[in-house]
Amino acid sequence: MRSVTYSMGVSLDGYIVGPDGGFDWTEPDKEVFRFWTDGIRQVGVHLLGRRLYETMLYWETADQEPSSDQDTREWTALWKALPKVVFSTTLSAVEGNARLASGSPAEEIERLRAEPGDGEIAIGGARLAAEIAAAGLIDEYRAMVHPVLVGGGIPFFPRDERRVDLELAETRTFGSGVACLRYRVRR
Repeated sequence: MRSVTYSMGVSLDGYIVGPDGGFDWTEPDKEVFRFWTDGIRQVGVHLLGRRLYETMLYWETADQEPSSDQDTREWTALWKALPKVVFSTTLSAVEGNARLASGSPAEEIERLRAEPGDGEIAIGGARLAAEIAAAGLIDEYRAMVHPVLVGGGIPFFPRDERRVDLELAETRTFGSGVACLRYRVRR
């Protein structure tokens, strides 16, 4: 069965976006960017909320910018080819290799797990992840912890006061001070 993973950059105090709506502190250096690129190769489909989808639209054309380097072109090619499912009540159409979700997140995950296919079902966006976590469908949490305290904003983890026991799967520290923490949900 395809695993469901939730992965985002997060501040040390637990936020994916600061109180001002900014997340410039998550911009990866070359080493972290390569890590993200290697990771996206393991993904078979990416589920996104509207906000993250709109942010990631940049990558539909990033390879066309004169300043794009080989790493940018590689990531862009992988991202554009990756099937995406967008959850939104306000969008009527999406671009690229994306489709609007036709069911709830739980229904979409059930359908995706039943279809033939390889690769993880990746989740991006805290609000979408919170809904999927509340349904008990996340198999692994991957936090790219950045060495910054932002003091508030949108939290990485849902605040539903529900206990979830985790098992450490991997840690990796980068030269920039970013730490990747991978935890599997104990079932």
